[in-house]
Amino acid sequence: MGNCLHQVEPSLLSGENLSQQAFGDIFWNYSDYETGNISDYDSSSLEAAAPCHSCNLLDSSSLPFFILASILGILASTAVLFALFRPLFHWQLCPGRPILAQLAVGSALFSIVVPILGPGLSSAPSTTLCRLGYYVWYGSAFAQALLIGCRACLGPKLAQVPGLTLGLTVGLWVAATLLALPITLASGTSHGICTMLSSRDLKVLHFIHTAVCLVIFVLLPLGLLGAKVLMKVPSRGAGPWVDVLWAWFIFWWPHGVLLGVDSLVRFRLWTLPNCVAQRVLDLLLDLAEALGILHCVAAPLLLALFCHQATRTFLPSLPLPERWSPPNTLEEKS
Repeated sequence: MGNCLHQVEPSLLSGENLSQQAFGDIFWNYSDYETGNISDYDSSSLEAAAPCHSCNLLDSSSLPFFILASILGILASTAVLFALFRPLFHWQLCPGRPILAQLAVGSALFSIVVPILGPGLSSAPSTTLCRLGYYVWYGSAFAQALLIGCRACLGPKLAQVPGLTLGLTVGLWVAATLLALPITLASGTSHGICTMLSSRDLKVLHFIHTAVCLVIFVLLPLGLLGAKVLMKVPSRGAGPWVDVLWAWFIFWWPHGVLLGVDSLVRFRLWTLPNCVAQRVLDLLLDLAEALGILHCVAAPLLLALFCHQATRTFLPSLPLPERWSPPNTLEEKS
């Protein structure tokens, strides 16, 4: 993915990373050139003043990756939903089936909008379509994280209280869609691709979105893990319900962490030492985004594995029906 072999020439037109010292070197070298004294002219000052040009992994050449992930995610989510609501593999006995079905729906919604945000799909994508893509993208991801967290905290209580599952899940979906509004308003088109726009007016929206990603993708799994460890102490209860679905956070945890680091750099709260560090950060951001995209394929597989494990342990505990035996006709005649 991405064309990293093409070297982009440094441009002096973008002055965001232009330091005063480098600008002074350019000015004095240009003055020497005008006066005819060009013996001390050095192009290194021009390269130092130029902004960093990072290799973009998720460019137009990565469109097949977006399309393949979308197709596989839709097929896997559809198969899991079909198995949950049809009498196949005894998955109708899987505990917490309504929440599991909503997790599959969230993965399917994410899979559908992946090609919309894929670079190179359209030469001029509309701003409305890009915003809709980001809205569903992060809204479904936030909803899945909240559903997994809610299920881990409540566990079997969801099935014991009538109406609790419906009320909680509706509230979680509403909260997830509201949390996705900042990135929706801060997104648009730039150079023919859907991206998050960067301007001074949108800094507040970027900050809110980064804070939400840190809380949901980073602090939520860490909090669940910490609560489980603390509850291991005797006489403190069982703690959150741990299962294979917790592996979902592996696909989004790096995205939340790196998005926070990138925001510190953008808001100039942390200065990177050189241009190489900026390029490494941009590369890691693309890799984290690609890992987050792969969750739409992995999430249905995690659901299938969980249902398989749950039904395999649940079926042997069911009482076996008594075998029917024909009456002994000889004893009846006697």
